[in-house]
Amino acid sequence: MNWLAHLYLSEPEVEFRVGNLLPDWVGPWELTGLPEGFQRGIARHRAIDAFTDAHPLVRRSVRRFEKPFRRYGAVLTDVFYDHFLAAGWSAHSAEPLGEFVGEFYASVETVRTSVPEQAWEVLEHMRRADWLGSYATLAGIETTLRRMSRRLRFPFELAAAVEVLEARYEEFRVDFEGFFPEVKAEMATRETVNGTQP
Repeated sequence: MNWLAHLYLSEPEVEFRVGNLLPDWVGPWELTGLPEGFQRGIARHRAIDAFTDAHPLVRRSVRRFEKPFRRYGAVLTDVFYDHFLAAGWSAHSAEPLGEFVGEFYASVETVRTSVPEQAWEVLEHMRRADWLGSYATLAGIETTLRRMSRRLRFPFELAAAVEVLEARYEEFRVDFEGFFPEVKAEMATRETVNGTQP
């Protein structure tokens, strides 16, 4: 799952939420010394990724990509699923998407001194350009993929995969709608009265 889904599947504490994003931005050696709230979020991130990567509906989505996109199918599926979450947000939350992401953007200031510098730079870019809110539109997904292309080891234009999303929109949407309630339920089983387990 991509970043909006990771936040949705987080506990409300800002340390947990940021921790649930950090493994995508910094190496494990930078995560070990962070406070307990971040560690719980980091554990949740890994649990979400493990559940997602093994799920048959997610694997079906990945198989929908043909060459040359198949190599990046897992990454593209993560981003496409964030699009469906954002575009259909009202089906998953009573809180409007704009309020949800706005509250998150504002809250990260409170943990500024605890976040590794490299991760803070990503958070700053995310807030300025409203990456999370932009996932609701195909134009936003195209921009996201173009930004991701710049980080690839070998040159490849991921943004062209938006054409795959448009052509097979309902197929990907059905996969997402089948998968997302299951990952929500799985993460809910990890919660306890005294906190959240990974």
